[in-house]
Amino acid sequence: MELKVYNVNGSETGRTINLDDSIFAIEPNQHAIYLDCKQFLADNRQGTHKAKERSENAHSTRKLKRQKGTGGARSGDLKSPVFVGGGRIFGPKPRDYRFKLNIKVKRLARRSALSEKVALEALTVVENFDFEAPKTKKMVEVLGNLKLADKKPLVVVENQNNFVFLSSRNLQRCKVVSIGELNTYDIVNATNVVLCEGVIDEINRVLATK
Repeated sequence: MELKVYNVNGSETGRTINLDDSIFAIEPNQHAIYLDCKQFLADNRQGTHKAKERSENAHSTRKLKRQKGTGGARSGDLKSPVFVGGGRIFGPKPRDYRFKLNIKVKRLARRSALSEKVALEALTVVENFDFEAPKTKKMVEVLGNLKLADKKPLVVVENQNNFVFLSSRNLQRCKVVSIGELNTYDIVNATNVVLCEGVIDEINRVLATK
């Protein structure tokens, strides 16, 4: 399949680029997308949550009242979970949420996510995306030219261009990543994907059916 190539002014360059149908025109596998997004979010969890259980509480172990004859329920010490400040029953403990996902499933997920964007006409190829200096105003202007000012775009550049990154840092809805950082979650989370023309070959190399 072919897509038109635009410049940063939002105008057509008169050229088209050929996209691999095995990457950009497949039937999306929603379960693969779900698994890859789930793994991405799990990998980003700190897992440092912790609550004190009964044995870890610093209260005295003195029995609060006699066992019988008070007219109320029996009780032990202040560490009991029924009292305010007592230990928590089955509280959270530090853990690692990461899990393994086969590389073929991850590739399928990324191909599926990109194919979805193409089907929704939410994928744009830009000729060049390079700034001479960090300017948020310039990034806003470029997104406006591409009719993405009110969208939530993901911009994929060849290398981590610091000027482009700094220009987008103050824009809450815009995210810039290098081709090496591209992942399924960011593609799905964005309303539109903007690919620099130079990243297409790398995407073909990494995600082509093997």
